[in-house]
Amino acid sequence: MAAAAPPPPPAPVPTPPSTVPEGSTPLGFPVFARIRLAQPTDVPHIHKLIHQMAVFERLTHLFSATEASLSSTLFTSPPFQSFTIFILEVSSQPYVEDILHNNNPLYEPRVQVVNLDLPIDDPERVTFRSTGSSSDVVIAGFVLFFPNYSTFLGKPGFYVEDLFVRECYRRKGFGRMLLSAVAKQAVEMGYGRVEWVVLDWNVNAIKFYEEMGAKILQEWRICRLTGDALQAYGNGH
Repeated sequence: MAAAAPPPPPAPVPTPPSTVPEGSTPLGFPVFARIRLAQPTDVPHIHKLIHQMAVFERLTHLFSATEASLSSTLFTSPPFQSFTIFILEVSSQPYVEDILHNNNPLYEPRVQVVNLDLPIDDPERVTFRSTGSSSDVVIAGFVLFFPNYSTFLGKPGFYVEDLFVRECYRRKGFGRMLLSAVAKQAVEMGYGRVEWVVLDWNVNAIKFYEEMGAKILQEWRICRLTGDALQAYGNGH
């Protein structure tokens, strides 16, 4: 009697593809974040962002800026020589050629893809739709900065006046992107430092800045002349 034939070898387990097939949906929810220079058409959005920041900082009683006052004082000098604003935009789709926002030779917009576990629910998506861009591009935050000077270093630097990310986009790395963009610009221009202030009750922001490598200078206090105290000097005080 002939010996029984050996069982056939097991079929090889197919190797999963190393890349996502073209046209399929990637894992997670990718967000395309872009940092670009602000321009005059952004003023209405900038004004809304500043008001939201005043609400967050509990300082609405000090808020008196208008779109007209912003328009008349911003964008009066070339970027980085005076008041400069980086706008943070987000989109669920890659950015296409954007002549309106890519036409400044002093700064090429920077795009970073952030892969999130959950989609972002933005209740103000329509309000903050970016002017001149596709309907999917939304303004999520901004940073305003300008040059200052360190006599100890003998070098100019940047002072960050405002850094703000809208609530639904916080804790996702976008604030770090904005501040990093300012720091990178300072390095590229050979500047010596970037500095800013933070409210003492904002412990989350303080921790965030320390994690980025910033030193919190506890011994310094802000001195400010404004309002009637400032105007008195124009009246021969």
